[in-house]
Amino acid sequence: MAGSAKKTVVAVCRILVGMLFIFSSFTKGVDPLGTKYKMLEYFAAYGIEWMNDAALVLAVVMILAEFIVGICLITNVLSRLATLGATLLMIFFTATTFFDAMYDLVPDCGCFGTAIKLTNWQTFGKNIVIDLVLLPVIINNKSLKNRRLTLLGEWTLAIIFMIGFTWFEIHNIRHLPAIDFMDWKVGKDMTPQGYDAGKIFVTYQNNETGETQEFESPNYPWNDSVWMSQWTFVSQRTEGGSDALGFAILDAEGEDFTHILFETENLYVFVSTHLEELTEKDFDNCIKMTEVAYRQGFDYIWLTASLPEYVEELNKEYLIFNDVYYGDELELKTMVRSNPGLMLIDNGVIKNKWSKIDFPLVK
Repeated sequence: MAGSAKKTVVAVCRILVGMLFIFSSFTKGVDPLGTKYKMLEYFAAYGIEWMNDAALVLAVVMILAEFIVGICLITNVLSRLATLGATLLMIFFTATTFFDAMYDLVPDCGCFGTAIKLTNWQTFGKNIVIDLVLLPVIINNKSLKNRRLTLLGEWTLAIIFMIGFTWFEIHNIRHLPAIDFMDWKVGKDMTPQGYDAGKIFVTYQNNETGETQEFESPNYPWNDSVWMSQWTFVSQRTEGGSDALGFAILDAEGEDFTHILFETENLYVFVSTHLEELTEKDFDNCIKMTEVAYRQGFDYIWLTASLPEYVEELNKEYLIFNDVYYGDELELKTMVRSNPGLMLIDNGVIKNKWSKIDFPLVK
């Protein structure tokens, strides 16, 4: 191969690999907590849960390493060092995804965050292709040299890239992802296609005669104190409705209240996977937020994966956990990447979302 053609091939391969690394790091950098959650899955699969406390730091560092390798390859800054970094990363990624594909340890590697989902075999195949494209760069790494910058200039530029991307990651952790690739994104109507609220029927029994009567809710004398003292609730049934969302929120007794999300105007939804992790400052901001909701005339509910017994104890102290529903921890994490987080939902449409440090505590 002629010298000029060889240089062109190496340059094209270098840029292609660099672009892929940047794309991969960006899709994860907008949501480092998502990568943290994926790492926790890997730790569980490999039986190394003792590393759980370091998951977020490792996620940030790994994403940063991908970005630095990618940007340095594209700009031809510290290219030989970047080639070594790309080689080590691809050895690790290829080996990991091979075991994923063979033994189905983790369903999705999260290589592109939540932006693109691939099967384990697709991911492994993708890595093999990258390895092949990277190979000419590895073989010819001695020819990689930036002729426009001094070594000090290259290191200076690399450090600037590092500082800038680290800030980007930390900002997305403290607030919310700059780009939300998840289902529960602002502006999306989460009402399932063909959703029908259905009709709810309640049955009451007369305390004296034993007679039972069925009413369509809310068309029964629930606000008549005399009538209510003479009748006892027996059961409830629903006609119609839809469970097309594939996700449910339940009360402490296990009754499905998912319809609240689709049938309530201006509903603030506090989301906390684990209420045990909230600080006093978090509780203080939540209390202030409930006061804001009261002044605006909006309703609010809580969604959590904590135990009902713990919620009951919390409510004795903070008095803001009256309308609490329980959901799958994984789904709650996709709603808001913050603990606690806040959503404003209007008849199923997500109007806005906030991290715990961005609650709209308007006066």
